Amino acid sequence: MIEISLPEDQPRRLSFYLAMEEYVARRMDVDDAFFLWQVPPTVIFGRNQLIDSEVNLDFCRRHGIQTYRRKSGGGCVYADMGNLMMSYVTKSENVNLTFNRYINLVALTLCRLGIDAKATGRNDILIDGRKVSGNAFYHIPGRSIVHGTLLYDTNMELMVGSITPSDDKLVSKGVKSVRQHIALLKDHTTLTLDELKAFILKTICDSHVTLDLEAVDDIMKIEAEYLTDQFIYGNNPAYTMTRQGRIEGVGDFKVSIELKNNVIRDISIMGDFFLTGDLDEGIIKPLRHVPFTREAITEALTEQTDQIIYHLQKETFIDFILNNAS
Repeated sequence: MIEISLPEDQPRRLSFYLAMEEYVARRMDVDDAFFLWQVPPTVIFGRNQLIDSEVNLDFCRRHGIQTYRRKSGGGCVYADMGNLMMSYVTKSENVNLTFNRYINLVALTLCRLGIDAKATGRNDILIDGRKVSGNAFYHIPGRSIVHGTLLYDTNMELMVGSITPSDDKLVSKGVKSVRQHIALLKDHTTLTLDELKAFILKTICDSHVTLDLEAVDDIMKIEAEYLTDQFIYGNNPAYTMTRQGRIEGVGDFKVSIELKNNVIRDISIMGDFFLTGDLDEGIIKPLRHVPFTREAITEALTEQTDQIIYHLQKETFIDFILNNAS
């Protein structure tokens, strides 16, 4: 097994590593390759999932959690720097053979640390009946790719909140529930995360290749597909979210926003505030067809909002529509 590494040790977004898998599969003539990686708080969802149905986008926006789609199937996965992400690329195209070889290889590696890890018949690895690793598979002509998580430690509130309603009580209950069903490796080994990474690579891999900067450029070109709205959002249906509450010194607001692929299709603003300008021309029209991000909304609202709605500051309004879910 060949370990693949990068020439520079720097943080990268999850889409880069998905593209790196493809680069290894499509451009490198190797039988079996493996690499480990980590990402800042991120949700990755399956190829055939509707993001708006599976991911709590409001929660992710508020907490700076990135979201990406992968080409393999399966459900949503939360990852952060307390997780190890694993990628395995092989010439084998047999799904069962590839899965079994890879999952058993990882389970046996954990067993060598004295951890009672067991591969399940599907795609998970368990410790004492609790899930410590989940994995997914897809193939391209001549190659198979398996990628998955290995939980060492993680932020449980962000994990639960990113894929469930963000009500504090529900998140709290969800953390307790999820914690009963997952295992964290930090509770089963004295190794640090870095020591664990080194042990896994030493156990699984017997040779090493470092990609050059030209290869990194090629990976970034492949990555571009993963960053397109068409790939991330696909044919997600439009849906309407509502923001409701009071802005002190301004009035009560109810803002309805119709979103399609994270772009504002339409918006209505109701409330008991005082109008001092043209609401439609000054706020509503500029926000149509604008990505639902702070940067895009800030750029679109060129007029002073307090000249349209009495005492309403632009940043206050942006905070309201981004964060104040009803």
